[in-house]
Amino acid sequence: MSKYVIVGASAAGIGAVEAIREVDPVGTITVISEESCPQYSRPMISDLVSGKADFEKMKCREGKFWENTQVQALTGRTAVRLDLTEKFVVLDRGDRVNFEKLLIATGGRPFVPKIEGTDKEGVFTFTTIADAEHLAAKLQTTKTAVVIGAGLIGVSVTEALVKRGIKVTLVELQDKILSLLLDEKGSDIVENVIKKAGVTIITGQSVQQITGRPENSCVVGGVVLTKGEQIPCDVVIIAIGVIPRIELVTGTQVKTNRGIVVDNFMQTNVPGVYASGDVAEAYDFVLNQNRLLPLWPLAVHEGKVAGYNMAGKKTDYEGGTNMSALKYFGVPIVSIGIANPKEEAAYEVLVKHKPERNLYKKLVLKDNVIMGITLVNDIERAGILFHLMKNRVNVKKIKQALLQEDFGIATLPRSLRRKVYPGEIE
Repeated sequence: MSKYVIVGASAAGIGAVEAIREVDPVGTITVISEESCPQYSRPMISDLVSGKADFEKMKCREGKFWENTQVQALTGRTAVRLDLTEKFVVLDRGDRVNFEKLLIATGGRPFVPKIEGTDKEGVFTFTTIADAEHLAAKLQTTKTAVVIGAGLIGVSVTEALVKRGIKVTLVELQDKILSLLLDEKGSDIVENVIKKAGVTIITGQSVQQITGRPENSCVVGGVVLTKGEQIPCDVVIIAIGVIPRIELVTGTQVKTNRGIVVDNFMQTNVPGVYASGDVAEAYDFVLNQNRLLPLWPLAVHEGKVAGYNMAGKKTDYEGGTNMSALKYFGVPIVSIGIANPKEEAAYEVLVKHKPERNLYKKLVLKDNVIMGITLVNDIERAGILFHLMKNRVNVKKIKQALLQEDFGIATLPRSLRRKVYPGEIE
């Protein structure tokens, strides 16, 4: 029997292992992973496709990580069933792994909508190293591609394809690209830059059918859009998003919603069973509720919190929120919290827009507390703004200075500096 069993060995699983070993250097740990080498950075898979990075550069931990942390790593194996009464996990070949404490860190799987033709050769998803390697190999004979979905994953793969000299058409069902991160103005800035790079962007439509080639109907030849337009292409990449992989707990007493429901210790409703990462509904400190937040840094942190608690070090998860810091097509973007408030009357919005510089800043406030930060092409003040947001500082007296170019720590009143950076300000 293992004292700790972790199903999933990506961000949350790695975070949990490191936290457990800080507290318990000898307790037995077994990690189960479908991937043969899971300790790589998923956000970097577009760099593999573009040719910017190889697998060695993508590794987020050394090759002997499992050995050095004294972990029994069952890689290339799948957990297929969970027995919470007898406390064991059944693997794909029928063998069992018993546990005292269990962490479910199974992540998410690509969402593939019902589109006729998704079984054709040349259709790809884009979430694992295997996806990236298969796509990179195919690109050697590819000239044109259609990317379905213009969120983080879709824009990321589009940039990678452009760097490989591929002509890309980006199709997005929403009216704007990156609609979960940016408002209309911010989206327009990024969209114009992407178009200048040669990408065709089609919004407000979806792909209804993936068609084959005249000489071989089993191989991708093009797509048909909602309004009937046909676009020829060599490959189709489905990059709409991920769905939490909760199937392991289906039929058990573990409570689920869209994902696995956890408390502020990352524990499920079943004592000794934890969940972290993309599969878990964890606390959002902006919205003051639990929800899915499929982000790599949050998954690592959630895993650490789970690991500490599994090993007996009581640790609260203070919460995360939508947080993205990225640079696509040369445009640096930071988006944190609420970008598009639904109940506009309940919020105050501060905006600074300089079209000639493609610069855009936006803060969403509620009761003089920052609830959302959007920065496009000027992200230098992101850190201090986030500190104000995270500490729920009342910014009423300084709100007019928040978006000024000279805004910084030194401009904060001494009382606020002490609150935002406790222990650092004398």
